Amino acid sequence: LTNGQKGNLSNLFLLIRNLTQNIVNGFEARPAESSASIRSRVTEARKLQTQRFKNTKNTHYNAQMSSRQIRKYCSLDQDSSALLKSAMERLSLSARAYDRILKVSRTLADLAGKDKVDSDHISEAIQYRSLDREGWLA
Repeated sequence: LTNGQKGNLSNLFLLIRNLTQNIVNGFEARPAESSASIRSRVTEARKLQTQRFKNTKNTHYNAQMSSRQIRKYCSLDQDSSALLKSAMERLSLSARAYDRILKVSRTLADLAGKDKVDSDHISEAIQYRSLDREGWLA
């Protein structure tokens, strides 16, 4: 391996380690949630999305957002943007994957009751995308 390849491989391992650590920390930090509690969070998230898109013709939920809507409703801070950019480069993700990660991140923020998408939401969405690419969710 060349030095450049070693550096890319090293960065990929760091990204994977960070994502794995976020998964482990997320599971440790969250106590078991009841079905009623999950149902309540989903209902609230759907209400938020219905309100968000009430004046649009063909958009009712985050999954239906256009590129313009993604830019409007999924603005990222510097850390979140850097994390997503790094994942895009390291995992060779497409522009379509970028949009999907942002849509899922927006939904995760809604489920958490947050107004802004943050790096935790981006990280979790990247993890889901990585699993999906590997066929683990299929």
